[in-house]
Amino acid sequence: MPRRFIRRDNWEFGSQPTPAEGTSGELKSRKRRLATTLVFTTLFFAGASLAAVAGNQFGPLTGEDSQQLAGDTTTTDAGTPPVAADDTSAAVAAPVDAGAGPADASTDATVAADATATPADATSDATPVDDTTPPASLRGPSTAGTDAVPTATGPKQSAKQTAKAARGWKATKLRTILLPKLKPAPPPEIEGPPSAATIWLNSQLPDPTPPALRLSPKFASNLKATAKAAGLNWATMLGILRARGATGHNPAGRPTLRKLAGRLATYGPAKGDWARIVSYSGDTSFADRAAALARYDRAVGLKGLVKGLEAAKKSIATRLLSDPNVSIYEGGRNDIVQNKVDVRVLTVIAYLRESFGQVTVSSLVSGHRLYARPGVISAHISGHALDISGLGDTPIQGHQEPGGITERAVRDILFLPTEVMPRQVISLLGLGGASFPMADHYNHIHIGF
Repeated sequence: MPRRFIRRDNWEFGSQPTPAEGTSGELKSRKRRLATTLVFTTLFFAGASLAAVAGNQFGPLTGEDSQQLAGDTTTTDAGTPPVAADDTSAAVAAPVDAGAGPADASTDATVAADATATPADATSDATPVDDTTPPASLRGPSTAGTDAVPTATGPKQSAKQTAKAARGWKATKLRTILLPKLKPAPPPEIEGPPSAATIWLNSQLPDPTPPALRLSPKFASNLKATAKAAGLNWATMLGILRARGATGHNPAGRPTLRKLAGRLATYGPAKGDWARIVSYSGDTSFADRAAALARYDRAVGLKGLVKGLEAAKKSIATRLLSDPNVSIYEGGRNDIVQNKVDVRVLTVIAYLRESFGQVTVSSLVSGHRLYARPGVISAHISGHALDISGLGDTPIQGHQEPGGITERAVRDILFLPTEVMPRQVISLLGLGGASFPMADHYNHIHIGF
């Protein structure tokens, strides 16, 4: 009869194990097993608590100064032995490099080393630390031999000092690059009687030439170099390109510029831009527009075309005030000096000076009445308008006949680019667009924005 298998029997041989095979001849009691389980559970939770406390102590050191520890280990293994200055610095460096000992011990050693530093260490030739430059741990390993040898003239910086220096350097960079200091605008000014006072907000208007309409520096350099090599004026070439509809940052590439310069140079010397452009295109209407744009480009200059009119405002104003062929009454000159005149007004004056050789300005801001008509304040008050009383040493009064100098001036103004096109060109002639006649403008041309 086969023997029955019970729980206490051996699975392999079908019987109970001998005392020599087991650790004991009798089974452990339930109380002893429960006590063993409780002991191991207590040890597990005690170890977990100790590991958590140690992690909290070493967390700032491993998180903020890991790069410094890596740099110190690499420098030590490179084969350049550090020169120890005294026993205190070596005592501080040993626990950090070896990575042994609890955090409290290393902190106490560092504090003790700082407290027991000798006067010689305080007066050493160590380079002072600049918070505005990144620390050595953030700059990475250096290739210079002097940087590879750690300085031993004083104790090493603690983890808190290194982290503070890094945070200060990063904050300084962000303030310098992303948050530049802005110069506040002057306070508003009140001018005139209280019943009809003019309030000057003194806020700067946006540049009439946005970045999308400016030339790129590379194109400006290529244009100037190509024109100079061919013996041409860069403004004439740019006027032809813009009259053809080429606009934007790069109206043409270098091959196109060379081809245009070579073609213009084959026509030989010409008297003025208009004659050269007519020889190039054979179209007088195209020549009128291209020559007008060339005069505008020459009046503004490459700096204004690349950086914007506001960047060239000071140079344009200085040129106008020092030009004997630009006649401006004393009050208007003071308006320009006090920066009350819009840059577009100055640009139009320079453009007319380039077109006619001489220009007389009779009104800017000073001396003009407050209202243009009942209830409407004149554009002169805000510096957005000017009156021209003479061009080319010829007065406007008595010379507003068809085909005269007034009609030529109005047509030239209507050829200006869109960003500086006036809203009002008032005389005794109406040529369409912004030009319309008014009977009281018999002795001047009003140009308003």
